[in-house]
Amino acid sequence: MSYKKKTGTLLVLACIMGTLLVASVAGAAVNMPDFALPSALDGKVVKSSSFRGKAMLVTFFATWCPPCRQEIPTLKKLQEEYGDKGFSVIGLSVDEGGPKVVAKLIRKEAINYPVLMADRATANDFGGIAGIPTSFLINRKGHVVKRYPGYVPHALLVKDIESIL
Repeated sequence: MSYKKKTGTLLVLACIMGTLLVASVAGAAVNMPDFALPSALDGKVVKSSSFRGKAMLVTFFATWCPPCRQEIPTLKKLQEEYGDKGFSVIGLSVDEGGPKVVAKLIRKEAINYPVLMADRATANDFGGIAGIPTSFLINRKGHVVKRYPGYVPHALLVKDIESIL
């Protein structure tokens, strides 16, 4: 195959991959699923409808996950910075150890945002998660506008949150 043919083939493949990437980002703009999950602290059921009209960062995590624990100070800071501007961080724990383990972490880290007990079905309702942490940025209309697999730096979250407030 000649150099020109190889280059042309690579360009076509790059265009196809770019189209698929744009489609997957656009596909992320779906509605946040409804949920009714127990609080890790007191077991009271919290419904997604109680957050209507707020921008949110919904984060799936576990207490035993080092990157999840690493992002807690960032999430607390975001809640402090934007909580009074119609924004909320929501932690969804997928811990199999149950709420006692999660409540212990909440107290130890002085977590200032709601932490609920989730399960695989909840993760599937969000389109599935390949690993933790996985976070979803949701605008005031309830649309999922970004999905973040893994730890996300504070500066990137600030930029994205400010773009939807």
